[in-house]
Amino acid sequence: MNEKLLEIREFTGLGYQPLIDFGAWRVAILRYIDDLIPARIDQVERHNETDEVFVLIEGQAVLFLGEGGDTVTALHPQVMEPKKMYNVKRGVWHCAVLSRDASILIVENCDTGTANSDYWTLTAEMRQQIVETAHAEQPEWWG
Repeated sequence: MNEKLLEIREFTGLGYQPLIDFGAWRVAILRYIDDLIPARIDQVERHNETDEVFVLIEGQAVLFLGEGGDTVTALHPQVMEPKKMYNVKRGVWHCAVLSRDASILIVENCDTGTANSDYWTLTAEMRQQIVETAHAEQPEWWG
């Protein structure tokens, strides 16, 4: 197909991969990577200039939302359901854990990155909450 008419993109690797940028927006895929298993999550991020939309395409995932301003005071888990859109609002702390077969479609501003995002290291208690929540939801996801 002529790419002036239609772009076709896919990603079957590991981790995060932007696939299409146009104007001010980006579409990317997030797939399982060892850093996203519950016991390895040690920080959350927030984007200061954009909302970020997550759509679970396959597998299982839990999105964790952090309450608070410059620090996270509480974490709230959201078990994702396939084909639903989850719009994390600008400035909201978040992270996700994914099963090994998971793929998440992400839509965000194309210039989203470390220059306009913040990162906060989770407390030991919050890290434990992520592990316990993920294992309580579906222990077989995490082996």
